[in-house]
Amino acid sequence: MKAFLFACLLLMGGASYAQSEANGSWILQRPSQDTVTILLIQDDYFSYTDYTPTAFLQTFGGTIKTTGQNMDVVFEFSSHDKDMIGATRNVPYRITGGMLTLTLPEGELVFSRATEAAPNDLAGTWRITGRMVDNNMSEMKPGPRKTLKILTGGRFQWIAMNTETKEFFGTGGGTYTFENGKYTETITFFSRDNNRVGRNVQFDAKVDDGKWHHSGKSTAGDPMHEIWSRIK
Repeated sequence: MKAFLFACLLLMGGASYAQSEANGSWILQRPSQDTVTILLIQDDYFSYTDYTPTAFLQTFGGTIKTTGQNMDVVFEFSSHDKDMIGATRNVPYRITGGMLTLTLPEGELVFSRATEAAPNDLAGTWRITGRMVDNNMSEMKPGPRKTLKILTGGRFQWIAMNTETKEFFGTGGGTYTFENGKYTETITFFSRDNNRVGRNVQFDAKVDDGKWHHSGKSTAGDPMHEIWSRIK
């Protein structure tokens, strides 16, 4: 897949910018095809995802830090290539006029900043740390198997992975709003079931002592209550 090979080249390798300036959601839509590429960066974590209106194509991501004049990347997940996981790469970039330019061996890849949502308490990269089971909140111990959720620039993506076995279990994402204690998602891609694309789901949400309390019904319609903690 040409898009996948091009994306892998992206992560080899300037302008120097604070990491916070790169935080947000960035979009590349190729006019000659239906493929949409979304790049989310928040709290030193990133995800890169390709999808079409009818299919999820691929995602990968991990930690990202600015060191000197480069972005240093360590891959933690990939839907298509386990050999990427644990690898370290770097890439020069610059931000000008709301455009993020990544300099690649084959040329430049230019993203535009997606429409920004109003700032809210949910912007961040979160890890699920608790789930209600039989009316008791069950704590989820840190380990290689984890589910993360990135929220930035009015967009979200969750990723389930195992960094030790390099397994990828699934992902989904789209746009979100958080107003008056209500968190609403509109799904634009879902790796497990494309029939859920376009669905709106709403949850009760609050941030208390650094914990995101997330309750309501899952996309499958089942009652749920989860606690998410910001990654360190």
